[in-house]
Parts: sequence; structure tokens; C-alpha cells
Amino acid sequence: TLPSELLIEFKKGTLYHLIILIVTLGQGCNSMPVPTDIPMCTASETAQYSLTFTGKWTQAAFPKQYPVYRPPAQWSNLIGVTHSSDYHMWQRNEFASNGVRDFAEKGEAWTLMKEVEAAGERIQSVYGILSAPAVVGGTGQMNTQFEVFLSFIVRIVPSPDWFVGVDSIDLCDGDRWKDNVSLELFPYDAGTDSGFTFSSPNFETIPQDKVTQITASFPSHPANSFYYPRLKHLPPIAKVTLTRVKKTNQIISLPAEPTHLEVNDTKMSPLCADTPLDCEVSVWSPWGLCKGKCGESGVRHRTRYVLMHPANNGAACPLLEEERKCFPDNCL
Repeated sequence: TLPSELLIEFKKGTLYHLIILIVTLGQGCNSMPVPTDIPMCTASETAQYSLTFTGKWTQAAFPKQYPVYRPPAQWSNLIGVTHSSDYHMWQRNEFASNGVRDFAEKGEAWTLMKEVEAAGERIQSVYGILSAPAVVGGTGQMNTQFEVFLSFIVRIVPSPDWFVGVDSIDLCDGDRWKDNVSLELFPYDAGTDSGFTFSSPNFETIPQDKVTQITASFPSHPANSFYYPRLKHLPPIAKVTLTRVKKTNQIISLPAEPTHLEVNDTKMSPLCADTPLDCEVSVWSPWGLCKGKCGESGVRHRTRYVLMHPANNGAACPLLEEERKCFPDNCL
């Protein structure tokens, strides 16, 4: 087996670097059978990478129903796996496992960890489990044989069953290791809970749906927290960057008291553009009674109310009251 060092840094808050991960990847990536249509890794030397997960979930980028308390917008711990090409922790357009369900809905990783361990014993294609606990900082060390693929999942908190993650990042390119891999991350629905909003109560999806990517127009229900019909695409809610670094056995110490970034729209704006949120109003009420003197023209009114106030230069609210002429009924 090849040694690998795991350095984890977790900062609570809405915008932060969630995890910095240093792993050593070595030859052996072709020691397990893989599908013939996937290029084999023939790199002859080991490689070390740093992984940085950056949350971009701000009120400026995602103003609709943005959770500010009980609990405020945040991220769960990260669960990652290094593996070969014939294993998948989760897949888009496939059913989520019971472990992914528990993690996406409640942040509970026990079942998911057991599934990963069982897969490693059954098909021998899982080589390492990477876990970053939701604390200020933590360090750890493990010994395992790493392949060329890395998968992970991070729960969006609060949410019904929404998460971000990657399915099988390939770090090898033929006979060499990639220097940099950078991906923007977008929300996914695990297909196990039918809630539409960040704070929806538990509402089990029966029968279970497949894992789907959440977009600005899907699900198309106006109540959905990510529904922005004016946008073609949602802005990225997070980003992951893998950078190859010089190999070292040095243990990197974390600051005793890392700086927490303040949630402030002005400070966040350079990182992501403000997303316009249009005003949303209810349907019109029925017309009211005609008010006026008998035999003369009167007026009646109907009203509607604001469901969602506009933000970030979104469309202003339309008129909330209308009137029209009428003649009073039941005049004596």
C-alpha cells in the first residue's frame, strides 16, 4: 500500500473553504480490471494533490427563500472515496442508495460508509474513504492504495435531500497526472424527499425518483427554492479545485483560530453575480361588493398580495388593487 496524508480544514459559515485534502496517488491504477473504453493510467510516479471545496451559496446569488436562521445556510461534512472506474458513490439519473439518502436528507454518514466498505470488499475497487468532520479543523492519516478516480458528496443545509458533489474525477491523463482539475458545482436532488423549499418538512418520495440536477427551471414549480425563470442557468453554488503539489511528508498545521468570513452581500459580490429575483404575487381575489348610491354608478375592488418581494434589481411588483365601475345590487 501507498501512504497518504489527509489534511482537513472545515470552517462553519455560508461562504468558506470547506476542506483542503492532500492525497498521494501512486501507480497501481491499472491493477484492477477496468472497461476497455476508458483509457488506462500508466503514470509511473506517485502524485500528491490538494483539494479545496469553496462554497458560493450567498444571498446575492440565491436570494429566493435564502435561509438566514434555524439553521442558516451552511454545508455538511464531506464524504469522499478514492476508487477505480467500476465503482460509483452516486450517479446522475440513477437511484440513490440508502446511504446517499440518509446523508442527503439528514447528514448521517453511517450507512453510506458501510456501503463504501462493503463495495471495497465485494469488488475490490474502493481504496480509500475520506471524511471531513464538521468542526473547525481536524487532521488524520490513512494507508491505502489509490486509483485515479475521486468522488465525494456534501449536503446542502438546510434542504430536503439536496447536495453537491462529483462522480468520479479522473486525475490521470494517460502516462501523466493532471496538474489542475477545477469544477463548478451545482445542486442535485437525491430523489428521496419531495420538499420544494430549503426548510420543507420531511415528505418522502414514493416511489423513489432518480438523482437529478436542480436547474433554474427544474423542478418547474414556482415554490421551488432554486426556481429562477429569468435565468438560463443557475450560478454555481460551490467549486472544487484539485491542484497537484510537490510531494512532501510534512504535516501542515492548521491555524488555532481560523478567520471566519462574514456573510455580507457587498463583500461577496466579487465572487458571484447577483441573481435578480422578480416579485411574485398571488392570484386576484374575487370582486368585492359594489359600493355606491342606488341608481348611480359605483365601484367594486379586488386585491392580491405579495408572495415574494423583488431583490437584486428584479422586476417590481405589479398593482395589488384594481377597481371597476358597477351598479349597486338589491336597491330598494
